[in-house]
Amino acid sequence: MAKKKKEEEKEEIKDLQEKYDELLEELASKDEEISSLTEDLEKQEAETQEYVSLSQRLQADFENFKKITDKRNVEIVKFANENLLVEFLDCYEDIERSLAIENDKDFRQGIELIYNKFSDILAKEGVEVIPAKGEKFDLNKHEALMVQESEDVENGYIIEELMKGYTYKDKVLKYSKVIVCKK
Repeated sequence: MAKKKKEEEKEEIKDLQEKYDELLEELASKDEEISSLTEDLEKQEAETQEYVSLSQRLQADFENFKKITDKRNVEIVKFANENLLVEFLDCYEDIERSLAIENDKDFRQGIELIYNKFSDILAKEGVEVIPAKGEKFDLNKHEALMVQESEDVENGYIIEELMKGYTYKDKVLKYSKVIVCKK
């Protein structure tokens, strides 16, 4: 019986030794897996840091772009009318030269030339005269200063234009001041 017990103990020790060896192998395998995962984690952390750094650089670049764009927009607004003013200065100088003329006929021709130059500049910039006399009264274009009765004009139509009105690219700059027929 002692012999049988010794054999059982040997068998048990052998089983325990096998389990121990299996656990060592498993532990070695887990160590390799942990090393691999640690390596992957370090790579991921490096990539994450790279992305964070890239994100910060992009954000800084965007802020710089925004500042430059804002500054450029301020400049554009500040000098938006520069070309128009240069053209008006030419007309201003023409008026100054006309005032130096002593002959009435030449003076009138000079003023007509300046008037035509101003008309061309305004038309080129998109300013148009609002038609009024003989047109149907429109609150969106005309301002009625008076109403009168007239046999020659239909009710609700404009009898006379007192002051011209103007539009700028489909927007009313100045309403026509008119007299409207009311019967």
